[in-house]
Amino acid sequence: MRNKWLLTSGMFLWASAMTLAVTTVITRHQAGTDFIEGETEKVVVDSTGTLRLAQQSVVVDCGMLLEDAWSVHSILVDADGALFLGTGPNAKVIRYADGEAREIYPLQPADSNELSDSSIRNEHVFAMDLDIAGRLLIGASGEKGKLIRLGDEPEVVFEDDRVQYIFAIAADQDDNIYLGTGPEGLIFRLDPFCLNAEVVYDAKDKNILSLAIHDGAVYAGSDERGLVYKIDPAGKRAQVLYDSDQDEVPAILVDDSGIVYAVSTSAQAARMQLKASEVSLKKEPGRPDNSDKGGASPTADSLNTANNDKTKEDKKKKPVTEPPLPPVAKVAGHIYRITPDGFVTDIFSEISVLYSLLQTDGTLWLGTGNKGQLFSIDPQTEKKAIAFEDTESTQITSAVQVGGTIYLGMSNPARLVQLNQTLELKGTFESALIDAGQPARWGKLQVEADIPDGCQIEMACRSGNVKEPNDATFSDWSAPVIFTEPTVLDCPVARFCQYRLTLASDAGGNATPVIRQVTAAHVIPNLAPNVVSVKAQRSRDKKNPHVTEIAFAAKDDNKDKLEYTLEFRLAGRTGWILLKDELDKPKFEWDGRTVEDGRYEVRATANDHKSNTPETMLTGSRISDIFVIDNNAPEIKYAHLVAEGYNVNIELLIEDGFSVLGSVRYTVDSHEKWITALPDDLIYDTLSETFNIRIKDLEPGEHVIAFSVADDLENTRYKTYEVTIP
Repeated sequence: MRNKWLLTSGMFLWASAMTLAVTTVITRHQAGTDFIEGETEKVVVDSTGTLRLAQQSVVVDCGMLLEDAWSVHSILVDADGALFLGTGPNAKVIRYADGEAREIYPLQPADSNELSDSSIRNEHVFAMDLDIAGRLLIGASGEKGKLIRLGDEPEVVFEDDRVQYIFAIAADQDDNIYLGTGPEGLIFRLDPFCLNAEVVYDAKDKNILSLAIHDGAVYAGSDERGLVYKIDPAGKRAQVLYDSDQDEVPAILVDDSGIVYAVSTSAQAARMQLKASEVSLKKEPGRPDNSDKGGASPTADSLNTANNDKTKEDKKKKPVTEPPLPPVAKVAGHIYRITPDGFVTDIFSEISVLYSLLQTDGTLWLGTGNKGQLFSIDPQTEKKAIAFEDTESTQITSAVQVGGTIYLGMSNPARLVQLNQTLELKGTFESALIDAGQPARWGKLQVEADIPDGCQIEMACRSGNVKEPNDATFSDWSAPVIFTEPTVLDCPVARFCQYRLTLASDAGGNATPVIRQVTAAHVIPNLAPNVVSVKAQRSRDKKNPHVTEIAFAAKDDNKDKLEYTLEFRLAGRTGWILLKDELDKPKFEWDGRTVEDGRYEVRATANDHKSNTPETMLTGSRISDIFVIDNNAPEIKYAHLVAEGYNVNIELLIEDGFSVLGSVRYTVDSHEKWITALPDDLIYDTLSETFNIRIKDLEPGEHVIAFSVADDLENTRYKTYEVTIP
């Protein structure tokens, strides 16, 4: 009998008379992406977001035979159920049957327990098959590619000067043997006796990595361009079924209905990672307000300000440009499903390198790296699960089925793993840390699960105030509690919480609990709003040159609704003057003509009274950087004009009270063309500049010379002088 449970456990939520002073936050783990961030041991996560016990796995004892190997490249099973392991880098073949492993290639002397050659030969067995007589065919790759047949003695039955690697071997219905080779991308066909070799296709790609044969057609996967070919060996013609975005097609198979499953992968893309968050030294506008949190000072300076209640809502705002998102890593691996009529569906994708593909009873089994994960995939529903994850080897490079058992060839280090149909009797899932942002009281944790008879789920939890769960300051795991009824667990007040679920199967390992959703709740006391930036600057809208635009940003960890107050003061003063209160938007336009020119500061204060009681309401403030309100144009403090012949020499001293000079221009006798003048030091960079200007070749008589002087805020003043040329 299968029971459906909605299980609740945890510490009851902290209650307070001031209920508005806290906010309850719910965290739900209900998808594969939620659970995959946690740590599993003998537990798997599928794409529907469920946790369940994994299949039992056993490392097969091969004695010392795999110690000098780096990888189990290929696995083959013969008619008697014996396994053959093709390894590298010494091109060794190991036979495993009846619990015993022995090396069958290269042959060792009968009286020796040592390798005939202890040096690394950099040779590999990427592919194997059986000939018409059941003899083992070994594709040896290295400096020279060879096809070796094992009979009474090893026999080289194929080699070619153009072949260095044999990546794939396949036999058709007539027992002809096909070889996928490199580095010239050749596909060879040999007769059933491994004679009469001929090239049936010469690809532009360097290597043919995978082969499959169905209904007389040869299907091949290449590297560099990641192409899937369909080849007619009789006519020696090929068509491209699919051009993937990845570099390699390392595995390919065709089911009985003629559907092609092609594994496409890219090692370079797998190395790409999502951009990690970085500590930024960028300074936000303004500075924290460390003064008293009260309102305007009763000793505020007596500056006059006009009524600024009405903002210019009809003013067209420039759109805010959001910063670009960090680049997302290119997905490194896919499985493409190609129907006989050529329709392609991407049924699997993962940021990892894909290596091997196996199909059993309609289920696809995919070996990947660099986490040593085996995925099970239903090609019809595209439902996927991590069926196995190795804690020692980093890649699953080959796989084969014997009866109801799957054998996995592992790499780095090389091992043989037996994956049984029976489930693990017990496994654990440890969640990723749940971050409350502040020390919080952790409430009930609910688990929605199916628990068959004889199975059970236990839960424990712990908490801490650092992001590293292995830190010694984390609390101990609470005592495990079996879910039979709502149970109180002890989880101390802290910023981070982590839960652990232990799943147990029945005695025979035939059933597993299935967890679909975990829900955690926490509360934190009311926190003050945080004004993170305040910026005041003169509007660049020439229609409103006297407007100072004030923009600010605030956040509230309780997600309370915020209201804002703006105050101002002259720099150096102590008191604040109310500018605007009860603002519901983080922006304001201030008409600078309502105050005298000077250097000012603005303080923005956020309060959360709309989400709290008067007793629990809190505020947060930030003061802007000093900015200038300057509505007056520069003044010509000194002007001396002297006529010399037909020329005029002019000396000027021009000053502005608060802004750097921006431009000085002049024209003679109201001429439409204005001439720009540069200060004596050739750069506008101070509040005061001197000028020496010489106007040449004037006609005799009276002339009017007009000057236009402006600061960098474009406050402009015009002044004219008369001069007479004798």
